[in-house]
Amino acid sequence: MVASGPMSTVPPALPIVFEPLPYQDRLEPRPLAQIDLVVVHCTELPDLAMARRFGEEVLYDTSLTGNSGHYYIDRDGSLHQYVALDRIAHHVRGYNPRAIGVELVNRGRYPDWLVASHQAMDEAYGEVQIEALSRLLDELQATLPSLRFIAGHEDLDTAEVPATDDPEVKVRRKRDPGPMFPWDRVMARTGLVRIP
Repeated sequence: MVASGPMSTVPPALPIVFEPLPYQDRLEPRPLAQIDLVVVHCTELPDLAMARRFGEEVLYDTSLTGNSGHYYIDRDGSLHQYVALDRIAHHVRGYNPRAIGVELVNRGRYPDWLVASHQAMDEAYGEVQIEALSRLLDELQATLPSLRFIAGHEDLDTAEVPATDDPEVKVRRKRDPGPMFPWDRVMARTGLVRIP
């Protein structure tokens, strides 16, 4: 075997499919230097197509926008960007102006999100999904010097609400990315600091 030249240790650019949401230009702009936090979510939906449909729904009358993360990572590791980083996406209450939302396709508690007897989140995250997330975090850190922190949605939104099947019982409004998310492995690969 004859080597044709020095081998590169730089991984190839991360392939990202940019598919902006229809209302992206109505989302508030922000300077990239304002971004210091990545929030990890799971879609709590069965597939990427349904997550896209949910993201396209207009929920806010004043801005004619909806809820969405910036990036979505499908089970096959493919990476989709629905909102540009210089726009504020609606994905976590109280932190959106400073945060990037990364959604991993995972059924979570679907379809009974707030049913008291259905709070288990037992779908494991695949190796290719976690590898794609780690590579995305590397790329974001390389391009955004202000990026320092990471958190799960459940770390930042700890509100409890009445269960839909029993209003006397309180359940967590948000539990993602959930107990199956491999925080130890992700944190071993990133220079970001996890904040609750």
